[in-house]
Amino acid sequence: MVLKREFLRQAWLLFLFVVIGSNFMLYHTTFGASIIPKDSNAVVIGSIIDLSIISPILYVTWARKWNWKYIIMTMAVGLILVRFLIPMKYLEPFAPITWVGFAVEGLLVIIELLIVITLITYLPRIVQTVKQSTLPVLFSFHHAVTMKVKHSPIISVICSEMLLFYFAFACWKKHPHLNESTFTLHKKTSLIALQVMLIHAIIIETIGIHWWLHEWSPILSFILLVLNIYSVILLVGDIQAVRFNPVLVTDKKIYISLGLMKRMEIEWANVEKLIDDPKELQKKPTKETMEFIAKDLEKVLPTVILQLKQPTEASLLMGMKRKYSRVAIRVDEPGKFMELIKEKVKV
Repeated sequence: MVLKREFLRQAWLLFLFVVIGSNFMLYHTTFGASIIPKDSNAVVIGSIIDLSIISPILYVTWARKWNWKYIIMTMAVGLILVRFLIPMKYLEPFAPITWVGFAVEGLLVIIELLIVITLITYLPRIVQTVKQSTLPVLFSFHHAVTMKVKHSPIISVICSEMLLFYFAFACWKKHPHLNESTFTLHKKTSLIALQVMLIHAIIIETIGIHWWLHEWSPILSFILLVLNIYSVILLVGDIQAVRFNPVLVTDKKIYISLGLMKRMEIEWANVEKLIDDPKELQKKPTKETMEFIAKDLEKVLPTVILQLKQPTEASLLMGMKRKYSRVAIRVDEPGKFMELIKEKVKV
């Protein structure tokens, strides 16, 4: 059933490529030009409908993002695509329609800029709120932003980048705050060592390839250099985020993250059962399982799997979100952790 549903989802993407590809061939190949009638208005109207209505519907269905803002944005992109895909000699009678796409995109850009300005305006208050919070910074920062600024994809991306640079550059003189309610994920694994090795590999690769590539293509060399620098900053920030954001267990929730890559808040009332049977833990995780297991040189098993009553949203890198119904967790102090969470879960 799952495979069938996934196949159907990918079919929508295939239909999207067929619609766009057929319209491209119609106007940009010899065969396509030969079948366009002298009175091409009906054909052009059909292409406008394909690109500004049918294609957005196919894309939104594939992406599963049924909200008015996303639909309007994709339809506007479709109208802009009409402008570039259909030659002006055919499009001229309908050219004003395509400017609607540019106008809508421009309006959305202005709205996003206003939201960003709001974020900048409230940033001092947000920082103050974070300092006063007892939650890990990864959670307290996003809570503070949500209180002050309207949620937006661009805000999610900006917040992720702000946290990246904060952990990469501003935490070196600080120490992680650990207590009876916090649990680390990385100390008994090789996670940090593996990330440090990866940083060394990127630096060596940058030094070795950059000069050779610079002689062949300076632009490509510069792009690769920027990407490698960003990758190193991301890895450093991720290491620091792992160190400074241990699992936090409270009376109502568990706050769990693994670096900058993923985090979740799970209410104890939403936990259906705790799975700690060794045979169950050895099974291959399903797609509905979010894993908070630090990488190691050898295969490691989770300490426990939380089976949830209702799927809960997890936040991923760059503000992406997805819901999971199971959460696998591995901590450095399994005995103490299990004893504490069994007190919290009412099953």
